[in-house]
Order: sequence, then structure tokens, then C-alpha cells
Amino acid sequence: MSDSVEGAYQALGAHPGIRRAVEQFYDRIAADTALTPFFVGADLDRLRTHQVELLAAAVGGPSRYSGREMARAHHGLRITDAAFDRVLGHLNAALVDAGADERTIRQVLRTLSQMRLDIVED
Repeated sequence: MSDSVEGAYQALGAHPGIRRAVEQFYDRIAADTALTPFFVGADLDRLRTHQVELLAAAVGGPSRYSGREMARAHHGLRITDAAFDRVLGHLNAALVDAGADERTIRQVLRTLSQMRLDIVED
């Protein structure tokens, strides 16, 4: 793992900082009426836990993501490119609010953007 990725984990405040950012991220999603239909009936506590794992693993943290594969977890939800971009926008804003620096935010968004093909079903 590269130094820039490992540094991103620390720059986000390790697990406590990532947890705070994920809480803010889901608060933003819950307030976005364009996205709430994708989360109807979802176990938000479980999603938060998996998001913390995913984000921590994506930025060089010690944890491993234990959730389902992205394509399987999002299959049938009909997630569009626009919805995916809205989610990334909320994540960006949550990371800014959490105090992450621009380089770290770019690294996180670049890493998670690579999952677009597994999530979007346009």
C-alpha cells in the first residue's frame, strides 16, 4: 500500500474520524429526497458499519471490508450515475466538515469512484 493511501487513513483521524465522517455522510443522505428512496427498508446501522469498514480499508486502515461485493449489494436498486454522483458529493461534503485535507478527499473519492461500474445500473 502506498504512503499516500496509508497517510489518508491517519489524515481522516483513523477509525474515530472515519466514524464521524460516515455519520455526517448518512445524515446528509437522509436529508436528500433524491436519494432516500434507495435506502427504504435498509438497515442503516449495518450500512454505517460497512461504510466505516469500506472507507477505512480504502484509505489504508487496518480493517477489512466484510460486507457483500459492491455489485451484489447494489443489484436491482437501479442506481443511476446522477445518484452515484450525489452520494459522492455528500461524502465529499462530510469529509470537508470532518476536517480532511484536499489531498485526502481526492484520494478517497478517486478510490470510491472506481466502484461506479459495480454500483450503477443505468
